[in-house]
Amino acid sequence: MFKKIINGFIDHPFLTSLFVADFGILLFHRPPFLFSIVMLGGLMAMCMYFGQKLALFKV
Repeated sequence: MFKKIINGFIDHPFLTSLFVADFGILLFHRPPFLFSIVMLGGLMAMCMYFGQKLALFKV
């Protein structure tokens, strides 16, 4: 499962760099409120995209 996550991140380098940068800014800095809401929305969209692409828990 861990290898599948790493391979998914390697296969999408642009989205991975956006994800890491967005997460780092939200975690370590304090952006303005409206900008942080937009960034959080983008982070959630990327999480949903990666979740759909990786499909770790198939039912």
